[in-house]
Amino acid sequence: KSAVENLGLKSNIAKALEMPDRELKVEIPFRRDNGEIDSVVGFRVQHNNTRGPFKGGIRYHHHVDIEEVRSLATLMTWKTALVDIPYGGGKGGIGINPSDYSRTELERISRKFFRAIDPIIGVNIDIPAPDVNTNAQIMSWFMDEYSQTHGYSPGIVTGKPLELGGSEGREAATGRGTAIITREAAEKWNINLKGAKVVIQGFGNVGYFTAKTLQSYGMKMLAMGDHTGYYHNNNGYDISQVLEY
Repeated sequence: KSAVENLGLKSNIAKALEMPDRELKVEIPFRRDNGEIDSVVGFRVQHNNTRGPFKGGIRYHHHVDIEEVRSLATLMTWKTALVDIPYGGGKGGIGINPSDYSRTELERISRKFFRAIDPIIGVNIDIPAPDVNTNAQIMSWFMDEYSQTHGYSPGIVTGKPLELGGSEGREAATGRGTAIITREAAEKWNINLKGAKVVIQGFGNVGYFTAKTLQSYGMKMLAMGDHTGYYHNNNGYDISQVLEY
């Protein structure tokens, strides 16, 4: 509402931007490794496609619900518009903790989910991507599942393995972007990053590439960690050794 007031948008335009174009909630029945049938819930929210196909990641996290996916889909509309690429905003997710499932169970869940949202996605309609707890492997399952009924369709997801038409640098892009923003902000405020100290909260794919890039700027990482705990060393850490550890 504050943004609407500051931009001087008409109320009818603001109202259109408040509500998503479509929200889909699906049941995902799948077979566990022990033979039992289980079910989880998945979502895909398509917020706005005025500027191009819906675009946004799919996350696997036990906190995923319709409220979260709706807000993230809305943010994707702003993000694609701000960086001026011809996409709209969308988001998806499944309410699971991936560590509770085997690799084969995750594959069954992923394929069933993509089959369930098939009617509303397409290379010129809605293009999913990796997000929290999803990666190139899961995108390859998505692509394969979609291609079985639509023919070879590498454009249906981004974040694929390079062997399937993925983009070089995609895996590092989010973390590197975080580091670049840090560098630009430091330059604006006249902060010298040589020897500057940094703490990384979360040390998965994004955290690792953020730390690696910041280290290349001369920064010293004193601490890093995730939901399992933190490590701290006043002398700093060598990122490559941390990853190996």
